[in-house]
Amino acid sequence: MSQYMGDFQPEAQVNGSFGCNLIAFICNKRAAVFFAVSLFKIMMQMYKVFVNDCPIILTDNKKNAIKHNLVHFESVQVDEIVVQIFQNKSEGISLYCENLEASWVKFQSYFKSQKAAGGKVLNANNEVLFIYRFNKWDLPKGKLDKGESISECAVREVEEECGITNLQILNPLESTYHIYLEKGNTILKTTYWFLMHTDFVGELTPQSEEGIEQVVFKNETEVKTALENTYENIKLLF
Repeated sequence: MSQYMGDFQPEAQVNGSFGCNLIAFICNKRAAVFFAVSLFKIMMQMYKVFVNDCPIILTDNKKNAIKHNLVHFESVQVDEIVVQIFQNKSEGISLYCENLEASWVKFQSYFKSQKAAGGKVLNANNEVLFIYRFNKWDLPKGKLDKGESISECAVREVEEECGITNLQILNPLESTYHIYLEKGNTILKTTYWFLMHTDFVGELTPQSEEGIEQVVFKNETEVKTALENTYENIKLLF
């Protein structure tokens, strides 16, 4: 059985876990949602979308483009940039936006949308729940079912992929974005993440039909090792 303070779909993202750690420290339950939205709005300066682990950064702050070529959003063809990355002709790009939110809406229009949700789950020992799939460590997540809320999806997917129960959502983490190809379509997948806690002490069961080989809680040292073999968007959650 899971518990949650209310569903949440963030309007903006903050890289790293600073904002969420602060939320967890000073807020609880519904107050955390209010504080999270306020903090995200204040700190929002970019969207980071991954294609084959290469970033496309949309930003209204040129300082966010230090590591990548900076190009004005209105001067590029978004679909061509994605093709170049898929063909290994680009390692990423930063797009400067005069109006970040308007540019983000336009960027999304190039792709078919897919929504998903998942969890960064902590146990009583403050260990993090990981899954091992496709030769990489990952966090449990999955696609949103019709009629399902984001929080319901997150809890269901963690339960199904890991064979775990007694999940409690503490607060939202930042959402992540990546682009992939499926049946001739170019998909922009938005994954909504939540920090969760569990007192579950039973045997974890990987969902083998989803290609999951291992499910394990990792301590701080083991997490650092796992993050050396994971996806770039997962690193944003640590």
